[in-house]
Amino acid sequence: MNVIKRKSPQSTSLGKKHYLSHLRYFLQLRFLLPVIVIILAVFAYIYRQTWLDSLDEKPISAYALVGKNDYTGYADIQDVLLKMGKLKGFWGQDVSVIQEQIETLPWVKGAVVRKIWPNRLSIWVNEYQPVAIWNKTEFVTKDGTVFQLPAEKLKENNLPLLGGPDYQSLKVLEAWQQIYNDFKAKGLTVKGIVIDERGAWQVTLDNDIVLRLGRGEWKSKLGRFVTIYPQIEVPEGKKIDYIDLRYESGAAVGISENN
Repeated sequence: MNVIKRKSPQSTSLGKKHYLSHLRYFLQLRFLLPVIVIILAVFAYIYRQTWLDSLDEKPISAYALVGKNDYTGYADIQDVLLKMGKLKGFWGQDVSVIQEQIETLPWVKGAVVRKIWPNRLSIWVNEYQPVAIWNKTEFVTKDGTVFQLPAEKLKENNLPLLGGPDYQSLKVLEAWQQIYNDFKAKGLTVKGIVIDERGAWQVTLDNDIVLRLGRGEWKSKLGRFVTIYPQIEVPEGKKIDYIDLRYESGAAVGISENN
């Protein structure tokens, strides 16, 4: 005769409690796992630089300046790197820091720095290209960006002399292009154009005669100048300093000694 033993209610209750205990444990572990991962990630982030530094045997000590550069030389890059102090090695050095320092050179528009194993840098720079001298001491690009460049680095000696508030740079460039081309077609050469804070224009010819145009529209005034200029009689030993065209008609001519 087979005897079937039934589980007592107490045994069933204990098994259920055991199951629920394990379930709660796994549920707690499930919620704790992301927290553990985050803690490990933070730990790795904080100590990553120390770990990378430990991989380096020697610091970066050489660099190559790649691409064609008009104004940036090895001496300029060397000065930047020397100001940064001792560089780290291939693994530990953050090249973005070097890039930011190179971009502090006022004529550098942007830079790209890459590490080359085991201890070298490859450096490429994008330079601003001047199309005119701006306010005598600075330069301006074709898109109106005003920047600084040591005079000894300038290779082009025939840049136009432009000037005015920096926010007017594009307006002055557009006026320069138009006036230069118009005068060239008439056999005249313009050397510079300036607009002041009040919006008054001045044009300087290659013979240093200054045309005072005042504020507002200037095309008709320059047309008037072209008409009267050949008729101006200059006494012997004298020269024209300026021609003031800020009148509804005619012009005032300033004469001085021809030294």
